[in-house]
Amino acid sequence: MTVPKGSIYGLLGASGCGKTTLLSCIVGRKRLNSGEIWVLGGTPGSRGSGVPGPRIGYMPQDIALYGEFSIRETLTYFGWIAGMSNKQIDERLVFLVEFLMLPDSDRMVKNLSGGQQRRVSLASALLHEPELLILDEPTVGVDPLLRQSIWDHLVEITKTGQTTVIITTHYIDETRQAHLIGLMRGGYFLAEESPEKLLTQFDCQTLEDVFLKLSVIQNMGRRRRSSIAQGVSSVVDVPNGVVNEAVVMDDCELNDCNEISGEFGDNISLSGRSGRRVSISLVNEKEEMPVVPPEDIPPAKISDYFVRLQSNHMKALVWKNFLWMLRNSPVMLFITLLPVAQIVLFCASIGHDPVKLNVAVFNYEAKEVKNCNTFLECNSTSLSCTYLNYLEKKDLTLVYYKSEEDAKQAVEKGQVYASIVIKRNYTAALQTRVEDWRNSLPWDIESSEIEVYRDVSSKTIAQFLKLYLYDTFQDFIQDYLESCEINRDVIRLPIKMEQPIYGLATPNFTDFATPGIILTVIFFLAVALTSGAMLIERNEGSLERCLVIGISGVELLTSHVITQFVVMLIQSVMVMIFAFAVFEMTLTGSVALVTILTLLTGFCGMCYGFVISCVCDSERIATYIAMGSFLPTVMLCGIIWPSEGMHHMLQNFAVLLPLTKATESMRSILQRGWNMYESHVYVGFLGIGIWIVIFLTISVLFLKFKKG
Repeated sequence: MTVPKGSIYGLLGASGCGKTTLLSCIVGRKRLNSGEIWVLGGTPGSRGSGVPGPRIGYMPQDIALYGEFSIRETLTYFGWIAGMSNKQIDERLVFLVEFLMLPDSDRMVKNLSGGQQRRVSLASALLHEPELLILDEPTVGVDPLLRQSIWDHLVEITKTGQTTVIITTHYIDETRQAHLIGLMRGGYFLAEESPEKLLTQFDCQTLEDVFLKLSVIQNMGRRRRSSIAQGVSSVVDVPNGVVNEAVVMDDCELNDCNEISGEFGDNISLSGRSGRRVSISLVNEKEEMPVVPPEDIPPAKISDYFVRLQSNHMKALVWKNFLWMLRNSPVMLFITLLPVAQIVLFCASIGHDPVKLNVAVFNYEAKEVKNCNTFLECNSTSLSCTYLNYLEKKDLTLVYYKSEEDAKQAVEKGQVYASIVIKRNYTAALQTRVEDWRNSLPWDIESSEIEVYRDVSSKTIAQFLKLYLYDTFQDFIQDYLESCEINRDVIRLPIKMEQPIYGLATPNFTDFATPGIILTVIFFLAVALTSGAMLIERNEGSLERCLVIGISGVELLTSHVITQFVVMLIQSVMVMIFAFAVFEMTLTGSVALVTILTLLTGFCGMCYGFVISCVCDSERIATYIAMGSFLPTVMLCGIIWPSEGMHHMLQNFAVLLPLTKATESMRSILQRGWNMYESHVYVGFLGIGIWIVIFLTISVLFLKFKKG
């Protein structure tokens, strides 16, 4: 395939023959298995070639536009990427709106018809007047008069020889105005010649007839010809100079052909060749395609190997991202407030002591509640009532039953969590047990015991009930001793818990889980936001279009980091305000360290989102990966359960996860008040930093090399 500079090259063929794939190779977005491409003085993607870059104007087969933008904003975005000034963009905008018969430039792209959207896509390719204009089916769904106008414009801009056009189309006969056409079928070129010469050679009235005859000639190379092909080929003359003639004569002489063409032009190689070779050049007329790069290409400098962010690219990308957020304000408001709602729900629902627990009671000593005296004194005759009164102060709901069996059945039926049975002579037995102590008789010991029947299917509630019963009895019996003028500490457990070095005297689960919950919420919301934005761009085709006109993968990632970092900053600040100011979670360390660690974790989540968007081809698969990684992270990173309680093999694996050390680090800052000099703290920062580098590296490599 040879495209002379300053010409219109029509690339024709049926759907699926390889036209779009070939164009993707020309613009440097797909790689060849074998062969060479030489475009504008170099191979696509090589240093100094300008491909991808603003020297190319590219209109893909898909619309590849942002529906939330107006026509003016769309052209401004692509104009800034191409390095145009606002004045130049406005001048071209006026011309293109009139030329392509577009509606008002302030109309949103999503509100346009399909044909109007394709014209806006064409305008985006024509905007910066590139040297090489590649149009993939630009006239599909376009009015015939406008189609002719577009072709007239293409002829006009190529007259100076400064612009080259490659155009694909389904309307074969409209390419009569092209200087040169290439006919493709089944991944092979059938011919490459001017339309007039092809019509003359094949003695046809239309190019469609030429294409039919060339297809028949191609099918003649099959080992077993179909009866239809034999009938048609008998009346087809093979003119001299046709590209495929040499192939047919050389490779298929005496019906000994190395390739069989399928029913739809698909070729099956029977030889030992590894693949088809492609040779494409965009050169001056009568100029040979160079075998090696010309000597005038400047030598490589050290700076060429460093990432460079172009100001016009960053300006356009950041503006586009913020504008998209503004146009989707309800979605962005939901995303911004979602972590706040999650931390509020967590702080309001997790870690608090359960109250209003129903407990069944049958007291043999005082069967009627109204006859129960709760006053505590040394010579009391109803200590059981006093103890039950202490239990009610624990905010338990005591339900009195008329028999011991009824109380037990209430537990069996799930009406209460436990039943308490107090024996008839409980008070006397307890008083005797206190007075006699070591000489207590067995029946006094047995009668002074309270029988508790529990439902332990809920371990947490069962543990709390047990704690309530023990703590309440400890307070009750010590107060009773004091009423009898006995030292209350006599009956206290001989273990004294001193003031804790770190943490609260009465620790709660909320303080333990808060660091991990904050980091997890910020991390995975950043994953969802980033992967979603990148996948939307790619699946709409706008990402591919940006990369073709010169945007680098690093610039794209950086722009998303800048815009989404602002959202993440707002999320993080609001989460910490509600966690530490509103709900008064424990915060004994540096607020600055907590903020920095939270932002780094969110940034790590963004980078993980980049990886997901680069690896996945659809939002569904990305959602599955994000959701699939959420639960293992919560379970294995010590967020809701200490990692010391895991299997030792899981402990070794959990250390490698991004949030494990970060959670321990934040917990040390919040609960212990440690600073960056402590290993438990700086290891968390170091671990999250390493994961950021890993995720960013993977993302950049995927963007660079995943081209098909």
